[in-house]
Amino acid sequence: MAESLPLEMLTHILSFLPLSDQKEASLVSRAWYCAAQNALRETNVQYNIPVSSASLPVIKSLGLRGVTCISLTSLDGSPASQQVLESVAYHLGPHLQSLCLSGGSPTEASFVALILGCPALRSLDLSGCHSLFTSGTLLAQPETSQRVRQVLSGLCELNLAGLRDLTDLSFNRLSSCAPNLERLSLAYCHLTFELRLTRGSFGSPDSSPSQLSFHNLLQFVKERAGRLHALDLSGTGLLPEALKALGGVAGLQLQELRLHGCQDLSTEAVIALCRLQSGLTSLDLSGCSELADGALLAIGRGLGHLWCLRLRKLQRLTDAGCTALGGLRELRSLDLAECCLVSGQGLAQALGSGHRASAPLASLSLAYCSSLKDASVFSLIPVLGLSLRVLDLSSCVALTNRTLQAICTCLTHLSVLRLAWCTELQDWGLLGLGEPSEEPAQEPQVQLHQELDHQASVPKDPSAQPQGPSLLMLRALQELDLTACSKLTDASLAKVLQFPELRRLSLSLLPALTDKGLVAVARGCPSLERLVLSHCSLLSDEGWAQAARSWPRLQHLNLASCGQLTEQTLDTIGQACKQLRMLDVAMCPHISMAAVRHLRAQLPQASGNAISCSPGQAWVWRPGPQDASGAAEETLCLLPCPLLTPKACTSPRLVPCKKLTRPLLAPSFRSQATDFVVNPNKIKNSRSYLLV
Repeated sequence: MAESLPLEMLTHILSFLPLSDQKEASLVSRAWYCAAQNALRETNVQYNIPVSSASLPVIKSLGLRGVTCISLTSLDGSPASQQVLESVAYHLGPHLQSLCLSGGSPTEASFVALILGCPALRSLDLSGCHSLFTSGTLLAQPETSQRVRQVLSGLCELNLAGLRDLTDLSFNRLSSCAPNLERLSLAYCHLTFELRLTRGSFGSPDSSPSQLSFHNLLQFVKERAGRLHALDLSGTGLLPEALKALGGVAGLQLQELRLHGCQDLSTEAVIALCRLQSGLTSLDLSGCSELADGALLAIGRGLGHLWCLRLRKLQRLTDAGCTALGGLRELRSLDLAECCLVSGQGLAQALGSGHRASAPLASLSLAYCSSLKDASVFSLIPVLGLSLRVLDLSSCVALTNRTLQAICTCLTHLSVLRLAWCTELQDWGLLGLGEPSEEPAQEPQVQLHQELDHQASVPKDPSAQPQGPSLLMLRALQELDLTACSKLTDASLAKVLQFPELRRLSLSLLPALTDKGLVAVARGCPSLERLVLSHCSLLSDEGWAQAARSWPRLQHLNLASCGQLTEQTLDTIGQACKQLRMLDVAMCPHISMAAVRHLRAQLPQASGNAISCSPGQAWVWRPGPQDASGAAEETLCLLPCPLLTPKACTSPRLVPCKKLTRPLLAPSFRSQATDFVVNPNKIKNSRSYLLV
């Protein structure tokens, strides 16, 4: 019957499915394949294309489908890259709307030729493309500049983040070719601020051929004030006086502003910004460490249309400032992670205030808020309502089972729940049971298993609902993080991890997780695409022999420091998980380099290089392009290494890494890292870090 449905109807039906389900549906028949491709095109899915001769047929096929959004990875100045760029311009260029070259190294000539073949381009990402700006001659020829200007007349978004060689001259040449820009990113570019600027004098209007000045940027903003709506100046060291000057540009009506990591900004500057740019809908002040409650009070009073607010790592922010959030009636996303003085009481008071309109939060992050306690969460959860979809309470180490059960009772529409390093969580909380009775003759774990055995002996009623507020009540979950919740065991995990739609799951650092729990999780969560099981030392080959067949969609798998696993597990994974793209087997002493290479040969889509990294039999696997929904960036999947030092970071075989996690035993995850990686030959100990 489905075959007889019109293509338009099939496309509409498949558009409601997640991306992975659309991919599976495309394998049913030719009609379903065409319908799935149409659905992907309508949702502007980005296709990540590795730059190699093997991609040429794929590019031609994507061109026939009318794909409009692509990212090119591993781009350089080689003949193969030149051939790929020519193919992209010919097959995809006429209808291409979004192009990402992030981190690539194209030549100036090949870049210009590519752009001239893309007349419909609306979004261009050149972040990290240093090769285009090193010489300072890009678009220096008037004839070339004029032709590029004609092609880029419809360009609305330009990303120039992280360009170390960007200067006033090269910026002006490129921006002049895009007269209709609405969104601009100069994040982590080196902006210079002249002393006279802070006194109100903006100096000479001449463009500098050697530096990127704030004065030049300000002139650009003044010229484009009527069109410019979004600006990203994160990591540029923006000064308070510069922010005031920027906000006061006549005719400028910003909707989005990102100032992540601008540590010199003051509360007074933010107060002025809120007065001058009251139409902001998205604001990121994360890492602006000088800001205090006064800034949040100004935001609450002056930015009534704000729907997204990020305030991570504001160590001076307190509950008093959070009470001002009641004035943000359209707020949908709030990030207060790593605000150590925020307990949640002020936020609960703000969200529950009578004058707040009915636009409840959809996303809330209070990760690493060490002051957060059960009592605060109890007062906060009722005012969040059923609209909340994302909740991050990672590393709120004081939270207990009572918080989890309150979440399961009131926030039943959650799709993302992160409880990593909430070390007080126990099996009772996940199962929705009461606290164990204090009987000296019986251990709590024994009592729990006896109660579960009693429940298992009762005939199952298919229509029966979970008894008590268990994790099973969160039926819409698609991502769950229970990393380092070390008191959890198979007793609860095998019972409650039954989510057919769950896509991402992290159970790393659970010392009591065994093969029994692994098999139960596999049967209960068959749609997993990303799974983290690092440091689960009780897992063995036998468990994986049963579990792997339940995870045909698995793409990212982390098994680092699972000491009992052998090459047999790799064989099992290679046979069952054909979509696997990234595997982490660091510190697995029974897995050899030959086994890793054999697995890579079994999985052609997992293009990459396995690199020996002694001691401890650790391996690095550089992944190929992710699926169409993944981020278009190169990352190292794993690397055990000692403390990073510049002298050790000299390996030419490894691509630069953007992020580095802290030691695995610390209750925290990611932090900014250098643009280096460690030379495997210089590793002298086995302190484990992960580059992700």
